[in-house]
Amino acid sequence: MEGEASDLRVGFVGLGAMGKPIAGHILSHGLTLAVHSRSPGPVDELVAAGALRAASPAEAASDADVILTSLPGAQEVMDVVLGGSGITSAIRPGAVVVDLSTIAPQTAREVARAVESAGGSFLDAPVSGGTRGAMEGTLSIMVGGRADALAVAIPVLTAFGRTIVHVGASGAGQIAKACNQLVVLSAIQAVSEALVLARAADVDPGRVREALLGGFAGSRVLDAHGLRMLARNFQAGGTVKQNRRDADIVIETASLLGVPLDGFRAAANSLQALVDQGREGLDHSAIYLVVEEAAAAQHTKPR
Repeated sequence: MEGEASDLRVGFVGLGAMGKPIAGHILSHGLTLAVHSRSPGPVDELVAAGALRAASPAEAASDADVILTSLPGAQEVMDVVLGGSGITSAIRPGAVVVDLSTIAPQTAREVARAVESAGGSFLDAPVSGGTRGAMEGTLSIMVGGRADALAVAIPVLTAFGRTIVHVGASGAGQIAKACNQLVVLSAIQAVSEALVLARAADVDPGRVREALLGGFAGSRVLDAHGLRMLARNFQAGGTVKQNRRDADIVIETASLLGVPLDGFRAAANSLQALVDQGREGLDHSAIYLVVEEAAAAQHTKPR
């Protein structure tokens, strides 16, 4: 199965905001691609571009060397991979299932065992880079699982990933994604607080951002999300709803391992506040709004 990339047959299940552009990149690389999704629209578009239509996850997997899933959460992954018409019901011996979703490491290991029992291999391969990275084919992919399985899947992953790192054994990809979300969301919280602090002091937060970008505080979060905050542009790239779900995985994983996350909990609480306010469809940089509103409320308190 480690032949030319063009010889690989690929199945893809889950054509949402991330999955559809990823599948498009795979198709544009000349790979045979069968697609399935709950919503018919993205399937129709990819079929018109040359993909094959699959009526179920099982059908997407039945003739594939590599089957990818891009799904909202753990239950969807379990249903699509292990369900009655799921991937394991039709997987070919030696085929590799690559899950691009963000789920708990322990769930990834459970799914890996089931896929191996069915004769295949499983890679947990969550991604970072958001919808923009998916559209541009520049995602970072964090892979857990066997090296020989990754060798089979790598020609497919390079179609949409700029950075592909084999982190370790099964579940290690999801550990890396939890670490990624811990850093990114904590940084968004910190940038929000910094810009709100600058504004409260009647100092131009745009100039503060510009100054910080030139020093050790400079980061992609300060650059991209700081600009979003200043422009008050919270159109979703990564939604509050999905990132709140990710935050739960970070906290649950850390709790199981006995790791305190005192700094991260402020970001998780800000995401929960946005969900409680009905703002779960905004971009996760909208954490800024929670910090801004808390500062305004503090300012109006009698002293």
